[in-house]
Amino acid sequence: MDVHPAIRHEPDPEHPGWWTWDLSSYEGRFNAVLGKLLVREDGPGRAICRMFPGLRHANLGDIIHGGALLTFIDMAFFAGGRLAGAEVAYAVTLDCNVRFLSPGAIGVPLDAEVELLRETKRLAFFNGRLVQDGTLVAIFSGALRKGARAP
Repeated sequence: MDVHPAIRHEPDPEHPGWWTWDLSSYEGRFNAVLGKLLVREDGPGRAICRMFPGLRHANLGDIIHGGALLTFIDMAFFAGGRLAGAEVAYAVTLDCNVRFLSPGAIGVPLDAEVELLRETKRLAFFNGRLVQDGTLVAIFSGALRKGARAP
């Protein structure tokens, strides 16, 4: 599978069945704010992304900051969307809708379950859920607009 050339995508030896989605060579960029990000396919048109929330993702209430959750969702559109089959390497987020349902805990892996609903020549549409240890943290939907070509 072709992904963006800046992304290291290979099996993760510490988490069997998961693949890396690593931008460590781009540490100075915002993409690195989430830290370790893993991905795996979850059937046709579906993928799961996993982040590992730490103290740097916490708000003053010691739960995951809403901005960290939104960042994770946005990255899941791309990483999960690619594994779900969408050609989104050079896309931009067109819209994102989120409904927060439960607080996210620090120190517990958080999964974004992503489903590709439809893809056209210029757009990709997604639904998803954030799930942590069996608890539904948020539901989301969004669309990406594909670039005409690589920058």
